[in-house]
Amino acid sequence: MENRIKEQQLDLFADRTSAHSLRANQLRLWFASAAYVLLNLLRHFGLRGTEMEWAQASTIRLKLLKVAAIVRVSVRCVVLSLSAAAPVKDLIACIAQQLRQVPTPS
Repeated sequence: MENRIKEQQLDLFADRTSAHSLRANQLRLWFASAAYVLLNLLRHFGLRGTEMEWAQASTIRLKLLKVAAIVRVSVRCVVLSLSAAAPVKDLIACIAQQLRQVPTPS
């Protein structure tokens, strides 16, 4: 439990409550909490069975979320174009495939 709190403070910036108003600080904590929930959902559904299944939030941020890509949005789909030399290209393709198989809530 303590590691998860430290992960949220250090990697998801939940300790940045430097605004003057209470509402602004509360909003920052909500954003950090929402980021933590999304990251755990990514771990559970997208990273299952990969080498990054148990990776910390900082590792996921650095290796998966901070990857340079060209994003093209059309009416029907979103296309990510990665560099041919991207070191995690196969892992991102595997994650995308696993996320496509997640059933949508009804």
